[in-house]
Amino acid sequence: MMATPSATGPAPVTRVIGLDPGLRHTGWGIIDVAGNRLRHVADGAVHSDETRSLAERLVQLHDGLVGVLAAWKPDEAAVEETFVNRNPASTLKLGMARGIVLLVPALAGLSVAEYSANLIKKTVVGAGHADKAQVQAMIRHLLPGCINDSADAADALAVAVCHAHHEASRRVWRQAELQERRP
Repeated sequence: MMATPSATGPAPVTRVIGLDPGLRHTGWGIIDVAGNRLRHVADGAVHSDETRSLAERLVQLHDGLVGVLAAWKPDEAAVEETFVNRNPASTLKLGMARGIVLLVPALAGLSVAEYSANLIKKTVVGAGHADKAQVQAMIRHLLPGCINDSADAADALAVAVCHAHHEASRRVWRQAELQERRP
């Protein structure tokens, strides 16, 4: 959880991992948040081997995410919520992958927030139905130095940016509530 900044020093830094669940490719993106400043740290994707069984692919996803968390040591996690598509079997498999994506950071002791795809796009691009190219372009603008060749990684960075924005708002609201309660 992000600490309250001191009156004399810079805002503390919180490392956030955004995760875009997928059974074939799960995107991840790491940003550092200090006040209203965002800095790109790293991004990538965990891939599973489609020739393996579903159980083996879920293990690959688990192990890959454990490795990412160990390497980058985030403080908080945010995950994109699953949307339901027309193919029930695909939706079920995506749900299983999403379960792993929620489980790994929770087992590591991180708080895990969830955001809908429309809220993420609206937060980052300004339109809830933005396409992947718009999301990638805005992520490159918001996080200078970020190349994000992968749409999965760009989506994961967008999840992290969305979390940083909404968590900052929640913090302000909590502070206002505390101020109102004081005699």
